[in-house]
Amino acid sequence: MAFIKRLTVFNLVSISFFLLTALVCTVFIALSIGSVNIPIPEIFNSIFGNEANEVNHRIITELRLPRIILAVAVGGGLSVAGVVFQSILLNPLAEPYILGVSSGGTFGAVFALFLGLTFWGQQLFAFTGALMVIMIVYSLGRRGGTVNPNTLLLSGVMTGAFFSALILFFITFVDGSFRSALFWLLGNLSLAQSYEIWIVFPIVIILSAILFLFSNRLNLLSLGDETADHLGINSKSTRKLVYLFSSLLVGAVVSISGIVGFVGLLVPHSCRIIFGTDNRLLIPASFFVGSIFLIFSDLLARTLISPSELPVGVITAVVGAPVFIYLLKSQRSFPV
Repeated sequence: MAFIKRLTVFNLVSISFFLLTALVCTVFIALSIGSVNIPIPEIFNSIFGNEANEVNHRIITELRLPRIILAVAVGGGLSVAGVVFQSILLNPLAEPYILGVSSGGTFGAVFALFLGLTFWGQQLFAFTGALMVIMIVYSLGRRGGTVNPNTLLLSGVMTGAFFSALILFFITFVDGSFRSALFWLLGNLSLAQSYEIWIVFPIVIILSAILFLFSNRLNLLSLGDETADHLGINSKSTRKLVYLFSSLLVGAVVSISGIVGFVGLLVPHSCRIIFGTDNRLLIPASFFVGSIFLIFSDLLARTLISPSELPVGVITAVVGAPVFIYLLKSQRSFPV
């Protein structure tokens, strides 16, 4: 049962500030822990330009900090997309990975690399791939002019599997150095270049902010399209716009991280239990919690078998798959 019974401006601001503080603390913990442990005071010295050990300074600023910023973008972005998909489909099982959107975006990025395109070409193809998949899944999920959530989910799983197979197909015909893209199928935060991270991060923030502006409309859509239309919301155009922005968000994220599964499922569901179903709070809360979750997941991925590391998608799948099974079994309307 949610702890927030009635959302107020004070609740929104105070909870957001608390989660932001928790995110900052998580960032410093992740900066400190690794194959080389660095004391927190030295991290402050390194970040704020005071005297610091040169080797540790490079570890912090060139290796760990960009990777943590990427974890914030990927975890927050996928969580916000998960909230939106679950809200408009009225199904807690909907999320970018299950719906195949992540696979579509990754396929677009891999195909752009196959063609030898630059970063912006990869972004464009990733956006197109994510949007194409959500259009395919949405069209397959429509029955008699309405969307069947169960059919939509099954269509997403099959479409995602198809695009994952296409990714493997293209990887088969490229040189060995490009085979690192196989890690994209499992999700990896170590392959992106620093300049790519600092470009994608503001894109994720902007798109998340735009989706937050739709939060009240998403609340009305949860009452049903007919009720939303009577309350002055054009439900069809709102759904199309939200689908578009969510697909762009997922495309931006997976173009540099690959397929990081179950973040968009686990985080929104957990936040909905704690904070309630009001999207005005659920969207920012999910962004912060998703960022924290993926930072800790990546910390485990790079320290469990140090000096080697696991793809972060392995950690999120180990946690997320049992939750998905639980939700699947608890959905009475879902044929199991």
